[in-house]
Amino acid sequence: MKKFIFVLGACFVLFGSNVIFGQEMERKEVSLTVYNQNFALVRDLRFLNLKEGLNQVRFSDIASQIDATSVNFKSLTAPAECSILEQNFEYDLVNADKLLQKYIDKEIKIITQDSEFYQGFLSSYDSNQLVLVKDKEKGPVFMVNRANIRNLEFPQLPEGLITKPTLVWSLQNAKSGQHLVELSYLTNGMSWRADYVASVTKDDKNISLNAWVTINNNSGVGYQNAGLKLIAGDVHRVTEQPAYQRSDMMMEAKSMAAGAPFEEKSFFEYHLYTLQRKTDLKNNQTKQITLFTAPRVPVEKIYTYDGALYRWYYYDNWQKQSCNKKVEVKLDFKNSEKNGLGIPLPKGKIKVYKADSDDTLQFIGEDQIDHTPKDEKVSISMGNAFDVVGERKITNHKMVTTNLYRDTYEIALRNHKKEAITVKAVEHQWGDWNIIQSSHKYTKKDAFTLEFNVPVEKDGETIITYTAEYKF
Repeated sequence: MKKFIFVLGACFVLFGSNVIFGQEMERKEVSLTVYNQNFALVRDLRFLNLKEGLNQVRFSDIASQIDATSVNFKSLTAPAECSILEQNFEYDLVNADKLLQKYIDKEIKIITQDSEFYQGFLSSYDSNQLVLVKDKEKGPVFMVNRANIRNLEFPQLPEGLITKPTLVWSLQNAKSGQHLVELSYLTNGMSWRADYVASVTKDDKNISLNAWVTINNNSGVGYQNAGLKLIAGDVHRVTEQPAYQRSDMMMEAKSMAAGAPFEEKSFFEYHLYTLQRKTDLKNNQTKQITLFTAPRVPVEKIYTYDGALYRWYYYDNWQKQSCNKKVEVKLDFKNSEKNGLGIPLPKGKIKVYKADSDDTLQFIGEDQIDHTPKDEKVSISMGNAFDVVGERKITNHKMVTTNLYRDTYEIALRNHKKEAITVKAVEHQWGDWNIIQSSHKYTKKDAFTLEFNVPVEKDGETIITYTAEYKF
């Protein structure tokens, strides 16, 4: 079992010798609950020897992005007999300029790149040079270029500077001996997302769907042999957290065919995914673990044409409205148990592949899906169809009265593929509108949208015409 250092009382380091008052503490276990909003809850159980009376405990093995206001410490051995009197979060980390600032008018030693040796009192410094005085009354004064310095030697680490962010507790304890203590806190810099990989069959009617969990740890500390839980959902927080970039990647699962290692449960208004084993999360690492595999999910290919590049126009420029010629392609499937799914799908990016005539998988598109409950539809935008073209225009425009207008529209859908398809043409109206004539059946989707679903033969064309009146 890995051991860590809790430091009791004062701690200082001298060059040439170390004097540390402390004890080794065993970690019993650590568990993480990671949210997909760049933060995590850490729960750390340790064994700690406490004396009766007042104890000072320094704990430096924490995430550097800890939210100090979220820290909770308690003794599980004797919770009623051990209480916190005071908690401090020390984060004034040592660096070169802070050391120099602390040693103004104090003696230091310098060795240059060409092995010159200087010893004296630091008078001042800037980004380019240090000024040393060998004797404050007699001199001489040395100006040393910082780029030429090989080593700087300080007698000791000044008070108030630390090498790691540290929590310091003053504990009042009535039961001496070993305590099992629990430390929990929130930290930023840790997040997870779902990544999906789909492979489309040759007839475009089914996909195999593999889901991964991708976890980023940029919290400032690593976690070994940790329990892992993931929360999917939109948890409200008072402030938004910044995003951090990953710097390393490790692929956890070697085979997508292995059984799903996560157990999913409903939790409050969210969903909780628990890894059924322990795992290591190094700092500055991206880890991927298999979430689930669905080998055959029925899909429907949907062609959608939304031709209008405007939502309204002035009365006198109706003939100048341009149209969109692209027809969008989507793959739709239902997240149902019948389709081999039926579990809550966390939001994430989905990449889609298809085998070519040589049975080589080719990338054909990607999209972002939102949190999707079971039995809801998932729609993946694949891009635009190459061989299907749309064209839309207003063929007639008339002002019937001062507040009543009548327009006639023509939508041409041309299919250059080797098979017949169905295209969904989406139209947008405004005001108090009414369709008075239409060449094809339509569905009113909402107060401003109607849809035509029309077949288009291979190497053929289908023309939709309709007339609408609308008033303001």
